Amino acid sequence: MTRLRYAVVIPAIAGTLLAGFTPAFAGQEVAAGKQPLNSTNIPAQYANQKLDWHKCAVPSELPTAPPAGAEDMECATYKTPRNWYQAGAQIDLTIAVSRLKAKSDATASVVTNPGGPGAPGRNFPARLRNQTKLREHQEIVGFDPRGTGKSTNITCGGAIGTGSDLDPRDRDRGNLNLILQATKYAALSCQQKSGELGPLINTDQTVKDIDLLRVLLGRDKINWVGYSAGTWMGAHYAQAYPTRTGKFVLDSATEFTTTWQKSFDWQPLGFERRWRSDFLPWMAKYDKLYHFGTTGEAARQTYEQVRYALTQGAVTLPDGSTVSANGLDSFIASQIYSKRAFPGLADYLVSVRTLTQGTASAAAKSSAAQKVKAGDKSTVTYGPQPLMVPADGDSYDASFWTIPCNEGPWTGSPNSAIKDSQKLIDKQLPLLGAGWFIQPCLFWKKPPSSLPVLDGKGVPPVLIVESEHDPATPLEGAKRAHKAFAGSRMLTITGEGDHGIYAGGNAGVDKVVEAYLVDGVVPNDQNLPGMPLPVPAGA
Repeated sequence: MTRLRYAVVIPAIAGTLLAGFTPAFAGQEVAAGKQPLNSTNIPAQYANQKLDWHKCAVPSELPTAPPAGAEDMECATYKTPRNWYQAGAQIDLTIAVSRLKAKSDATASVVTNPGGPGAPGRNFPARLRNQTKLREHQEIVGFDPRGTGKSTNITCGGAIGTGSDLDPRDRDRGNLNLILQATKYAALSCQQKSGELGPLINTDQTVKDIDLLRVLLGRDKINWVGYSAGTWMGAHYAQAYPTRTGKFVLDSATEFTTTWQKSFDWQPLGFERRWRSDFLPWMAKYDKLYHFGTTGEAARQTYEQVRYALTQGAVTLPDGSTVSANGLDSFIASQIYSKRAFPGLADYLVSVRTLTQGTASAAAKSSAAQKVKAGDKSTVTYGPQPLMVPADGDSYDASFWTIPCNEGPWTGSPNSAIKDSQKLIDKQLPLLGAGWFIQPCLFWKKPPSSLPVLDGKGVPPVLIVESEHDPATPLEGAKRAHKAFAGSRMLTITGEGDHGIYAGGNAGVDKVVEAYLVDGVVPNDQNLPGMPLPVPAGA
């Protein structure tokens, strides 16, 4: 799952496919004792489409060129009903898909999703490009969900980020009201600008889009590798289509058996724990390099001093952009998903401190400003991002808000949300907790759609992979989902805090996951060791 994105920002078949359902093929399946490929009666105009696979073009089809090992990624599109409950209306959406071919004959398709919710995933198969065992007989498929990427888009009209320089730690009621007004403005803009399509950007409709994709791929069942909010989507597909569910890997799991609101509510704890227990002690370990504090708490106090200095006036960079206290927190949150980002975040903090020091020389400040500008790749986010995914315009941001807000219930009021965020500050969880009242779903005007409560009954065993200190989808929520989802198995990665584990360099995890995903070996619940934190250059 990705962290919630808010108005104010605080702070992953070789050959031609015969697509669709034909009566002759269905008869052959029934004679063989199998269910028809199109057992859910998808209208023929959709089920009989063919995927016109061709090498992806950049940037018209992929936002960036695929990395080495994925140069031959192929793209296609297909049509899906705008509203599956009015499929005869002949109002269509375009869904953009991609694939990496299997190394030999493809006998299965593994569909991938980077999370979000609503993150574009057409470029995401590249993450699995080096998984030799997986790719031997499985094609890796990605897609941009409805609403985002190269699929039919929605928009918030540029309203996201309104008021982003306002500091939620400033508890003056006037300041809090300004933040709430900015949040309300952005939420209402999202609904207005997304028009009739907005209410149809939801899990239920997307799950049906995925099952149509399964038919077009010609697969009786699909496999799944979903990260973060991709675990939510994968679990909902599995519950809706248990006989079409192959091997489903749910990596860095949301609490997908509850509501979006309750699932997101673990995040202030998760991000603070990752910040205080993993990053700050790591930075302190290399104090001879960073000079930021010899203990985790000393480093945190230095950060607090830097943050306070930014509340007295944002730092202006040579290009005119600024670094504010709120922006600093947002950048920190965006960089603690992966340990690989720790050295860059440490350099960034040191450079921001230099910019706030009146005693620093002009040359030192100039050098620091350049480093800050080079390092600040954060986006307007407040939610988990398993892997950074390029977006077209604001469609990802719009989808990120629209999906959970469409899929209530979302309880509370602006006043109760302010009180709850103060409790999080009092519990020493300010990194995200200070801004936890910034909830656009409180201002969503249309009634939410309903989603089934997931229990896993009748679903083949799914595999949950979770690190102990995952910031965006904390272990506590994943454990609750595992307990509530019948038949699920769970790998707990100890001594680890990365968000997105499989295909991330942990050979022990990959071995167990691929024994399940490729060989069908369903593991028992078990703990596996994580990977060590990096050693910064010059240490």
